[in-house]
Amino acid sequence: MKKLSILLLFVLTFTIQSCGIYSFTGTNLHPDVKTVQIDYFPNNAILVEPTLSTVFTLALQDKFLTQTNLELVKSNGDLQFEGEITGYKINPMTATAEQTASQNRITITVNVRFYNNKLEEDNFEQTFSFYYDFDGDQSLTGTLLTDAYDEILERITQDIFNASVAKW
Repeated sequence: MKKLSILLLFVLTFTIQSCGIYSFTGTNLHPDVKTVQIDYFPNNAILVEPTLSTVFTLALQDKFLTQTNLELVKSNGDLQFEGEITGYKINPMTATAEQTASQNRITITVNVRFYNNKLEEDNFEQTFSFYYDFDGDQSLTGTLLTDAYDEILERITQDIFNASVAKW
């Protein structure tokens, strides 16, 4: 029985050691990375929604503050994010017999430049996009707009998080 306990302890120790750097949020950060800088993302889309830049920037900052132990800084961050909103469009998806839209889709596209100042081979520039479908007889305002932003920005910020620090 004692040999079984020692063997189990050895296997458990080996398994934990072989995992390397791990966190419960799925990040794979170098131990020297302590800060993150997330610059304001201006809206350079053809169709401009006035609050989108601020809402997106805050959502990305919130994603990193809640899922990592990184400190948000205004400059010289170990990790740096910059970019712009390049697309904001609303398209009809399905039509009725009266040739009106029965369903519309809002799509938001963001171009992101990521710099890891501790591990430069992780740097990238990539476009992230997601959409939200809604009934054609609804106006994209109020609660519907908030719901659309919540779903789209949750997906885009999670994709950015995964690409930059989770390496998925």
